[in-house]
Amino acid sequence: MASVEECRTALAKLVAHFDEIGEEDRAKHVVERTVSCRVSDLDVIFYGRLHPEGLDPFVEDPPANGRSADVKLTIVSDDLIALVDGELDLARALLGGRVRIDASFGDLLRLRRLL
Repeated sequence: MASVEECRTALAKLVAHFDEIGEEDRAKHVVERTVSCRVSDLDVIFYGRLHPEGLDPFVEDPPANGRSADVKLTIVSDDLIALVDGELDLARALLGGRVRIDASFGDLLRLRRLL
């Protein structure tokens, strides 16, 4: 089991990955969404915001508005790190039940193009 700090580092790496996506691709595929990442084995939830300019850094504090995230990811710590490091394929992880994403179908299609 990975630590909370290792998960923070993986999420920071994901933010950096989104910064590398071209502005044109982000403009085409990204709409503003709030994102939560629940790391189930550590009982921690990270929150972020995806928008055409990129992905804001994840924090552990819930949004001030109290609303639920538009895109909710649930994953165990080791799988989060493997996914961000490219060692775990998102589609296979979804089909195998290793990751759960609660989002609209349109959001899932957009995310697939970006990951």
